[in-house]
Amino acid sequence: MKNLLIQSAKILDHQSPFNGKIADVLIHDGKISEIGKNISVSDKSTIIISAKGQVLSPGFFDLNANFGEPGLETKEDMGTGCMTAAAGGFTGLALMPNTQPPIHSKAEVSYLISKSKNNLVDIYPLGCISHNREGKELAEMYDMQQSGAIAFTDGNRPVSNAGLMSRALLYTKSFNGLILSYAEDQDIAGKAKMNEGLMSTYLGMKGNPSLAEELMISRDLYLAEYNDSRIHFSTISSAGSVDLIRKAKKAGIKVSCDVAVHHLIFTEDDLEGFDSNFKVKPPLRTKKDQKALIAGLKDGTIDAIVSQHSPHEIEFKNVEFEIASYGIIGLQTALPVALKAGLSLETIIEKMALAPRNILGISIPELKTGNSANFILFNPEEEWELNEESNRSKSSNSPFFGQILKGKVKLVYNNGQYIIF
Repeated sequence: MKNLLIQSAKILDHQSPFNGKIADVLIHDGKISEIGKNISVSDKSTIIISAKGQVLSPGFFDLNANFGEPGLETKEDMGTGCMTAAAGGFTGLALMPNTQPPIHSKAEVSYLISKSKNNLVDIYPLGCISHNREGKELAEMYDMQQSGAIAFTDGNRPVSNAGLMSRALLYTKSFNGLILSYAEDQDIAGKAKMNEGLMSTYLGMKGNPSLAEELMISRDLYLAEYNDSRIHFSTISSAGSVDLIRKAKKAGIKVSCDVAVHHLIFTEDDLEGFDSNFKVKPPLRTKKDQKALIAGLKDGTIDAIVSQHSPHEIEFKNVEFEIASYGIIGLQTALPVALKAGLSLETIIEKMALAPRNILGISIPELKTGNSANFILFNPEEEWELNEESNRSKSSNSPFFGQILKGKVKLVYNNGQYIIF
């Protein structure tokens, strides 16, 4: 394994004694062997990278990524998904169970663990709450946890049965498991394709009100409090949801939440042209909601930012808006989108690298001498275009295709492996 010397990088890691400083970092045998000024090396095979103007931070971790494997590999397989993640600066992913079959038993969990061994990107399967994601009976959660499932969710399907959700919260408490809730009251949301508001009225489309999300959050907060269990809400999208979770945290309820990065820069107004690449779930909401989400990130109410990477074949997106599938690819563009939202580098690193691992109880990488190297090097000012050549995903369902983005990942290092972009 060749040594790697990164010169003159700005280190951003509040755990590191070099936080905020310009320093050189020497990597030897997969570990950080030295951090300091003007490091010299005698080994001529050492790869030297000039990182002036670039940032070195712990690798990002995504709490909400969708691959197609098993069963839907034409959307994204383990290889292309991990390469896409690496290009976006992610060294760890929690994979949603939205596959065929779903990740609802130890067999599927073991398959993903085996498939992702010796990978640069760490893969953590999320097991289903209910068998087949049908919301009728609990899945084999303890067996899945013993096989490597990091937490439990029915993915992009809400658990409509309150009794089932209550039992899941109580059951996982026995082994310190975590339930991830996708909050949507399906009876309220119906078959709506966008947010209920002025734009849905203007476009003549049935709307999905924020009430559908907030009702389910209220219910699950009561259930978590009743069972004294932990709960995490995936991809909240409304100002009301932020307020509910803020109050719950103050009341001592064991709750955390995340927001999809695209909700920080897009609103319902972007749907005016019926571009299916803006069709996501939960739907893009109003500017008021967007401001509340950003405020929630800054005051600590919202713990993490996720990509909600949802790849689809062209036949599922290049169709009429009404019948198009939900979701966009987001792993590779998460950093530039977060920068475009006006978030500071410190906030981005906290919400995309540190907090996600903390929520799942995963060891947080630290940029310290002697530690295993798990970091990324990125240039927050470098511009690049997302196109067929630069896109690492099998799918291309992104509203950023053909656009110039600012914020480029240059190097990813983890598990003794690295990729230079």
